[in-house]
Amino acid sequence: MAAVSLTVSTVKPLGDRVFVKISEAEEKTAGGIILPDNAKEKPQIGEIVQVGPGKRNDDGSRQEMEVKVGDKVLYSKYAGTDIKLSNDDYVLLSEKDILAVVS
Repeated sequence: MAAVSLTVSTVKPLGDRVFVKISEAEEKTAGGIILPDNAKEKPQIGEIVQVGPGKRNDDGSRQEMEVKVGDKVLYSKYAGTDIKLSNDDYVLLSEKDILAVVS
């Protein structure tokens, strides 16, 4: 079987899904305590790197996505599928799992 090499540019989400690069986890607490790797929580903020074409309506037309490439978003804690590509962490989410666009 041939090996498949995946990069961010070769991954194209389908439907209303988005591909998000996860932000780095906090290294310190607000009080200045350095956190070990096993105590860090999974970040819920990331930057959208790929966007699908949108969800299909009942009449067959596509509903336009509310987010675009480059938006920083806040998403549900346990949503999506975690993916690791070339030492970077990504998550593949449905648009409904995005809670807010962060400015």
